[in-house]
Amino acid sequence: MMSEHILFLTGQLAERPLKRILTEMALPDRTWSVRQMGVKVAALMTAEMIQRRLTDTEGADWIMIPGRCRGDLDTLTQHFGVPVRRGPEELMDLPQYFGLEGKPADLGKYDVRIFAEIVDAPRLSVDEILERAERFAAEGADVIDLGCLPDTPFPHLEQSIEYLKEAGYRVSVDSMSPEDLLVAGRAGADFLLSLNEHSLWVAEEVDAVPVIIPHPQNDLASLERAIARMEALGKPYLADPILDPIHFGFADSIVRYHSLRRSHPEVEILMGVGNLTELTEADTVGINAILMGLISELGITNILTTQVSPHCRTAIREADRARRVMYWARQENSLPKQIDGGLTGLHERNPFPYSETEIRELASEIRDPNFRIQVSTLGIHVYNRDGLHTHSDPFALYPHLGVDADGSHAFYLGVELARAEIAHQLGKRYVQDRPLAWGCLIDRPEEDMSRYQAPGTTKRKKKPTGG
Repeated sequence: MMSEHILFLTGQLAERPLKRILTEMALPDRTWSVRQMGVKVAALMTAEMIQRRLTDTEGADWIMIPGRCRGDLDTLTQHFGVPVRRGPEELMDLPQYFGLEGKPADLGKYDVRIFAEIVDAPRLSVDEILERAERFAAEGADVIDLGCLPDTPFPHLEQSIEYLKEAGYRVSVDSMSPEDLLVAGRAGADFLLSLNEHSLWVAEEVDAVPVIIPHPQNDLASLERAIARMEALGKPYLADPILDPIHFGFADSIVRYHSLRRSHPEVEILMGVGNLTELTEADTVGINAILMGLISELGITNILTTQVSPHCRTAIREADRARRVMYWARQENSLPKQIDGGLTGLHERNPFPYSETEIRELASEIRDPNFRIQVSTLGIHVYNRDGLHTHSDPFALYPHLGVDADGSHAFYLGVELARAEIAHQLGKRYVQDRPLAWGCLIDRPEEDMSRYQAPGTTKRKKKPTGG
């Protein structure tokens, strides 16, 4: 088989590090060459510049341009007659790009259905319920669950179900009142939470799929009897042994799920994860990751989650990302590691791609007054042609910047140094002029790399003031 030849385009400062990384990588079945395009910083290259300056593709099968290089790649591909592709933002991520740290994960598949509960549905108007349903669905919910409240009338329950169904949502209703569930089933709800062996008569009256639970709560034998009855009826159902909070039966409840799966390998199970996420004051992204790993091992295909407590406000999107990661890991028979960074909101696997020595090498090549900011294990590094300064405290760096009389520049550097400080303290990836990434916790709009960024507010010319 003939080897593939790749032409890497880069700038002056990155040329030497790029060659070193490519040599260390030893790309299998590939040869490569590097072309320095006559620009200091690789990110400053544009598609138009490449089209003008690159006159020989050196027989390359395809061309890689820097990850932050903007422009229309389709136009370049057509011009050169070979594919032009955008590489990773950091040179140190090239091994991962080429699959030398595991093949890229396809997170488009999962096998866990997410029920997202609107816990205070009786107190909301139909419009408010629809608005919340839209938000939950956008975050990954598959079923909108209407949570009823004890001793609280829900006169618009039927109307809410009707409108949700018309909007295309699958709907469940969560109540301990059999009468509420009967009304919900007749109104067209898809699922009913929750029935036990004493209220299973509701399941005989309606077509909705019941979620059955033990009664009393920790009595697995009660759940077994309810399962047997549903099997005799020949109707679909979900079984939920109930996940208890920590110090209130948590370990025993895990045993119940495990026991149910061993005794009933084919039963469809639901786990309500809110008793752990809502009732544990800890970052929920890690809790959801661990729970979804357990769910994956046990073959549980439904979860009920909530977003009530302020620290749980991204629980749905966390569960959505976790189910995809765990599905991929299980299919690949691998650990859930080096698959996707969406579940590492506060920290990152490789936060500091450049060492202090490499940053010093880059700084020694700078010949202009513009400040560059990078972060390593040692601290924050700020440098330009006048020198390199390093400290973990941004305030200690300010006297070296010389921007006392330049308000807009000082403001810009203040924002960037604050980001860099957070990145250094938490162990996150810092990239100058880019907001910090927080995994799946915060939506980060995907950049259109075919377009050029407008100048930032601190770089725009000030309008003259009247007077």
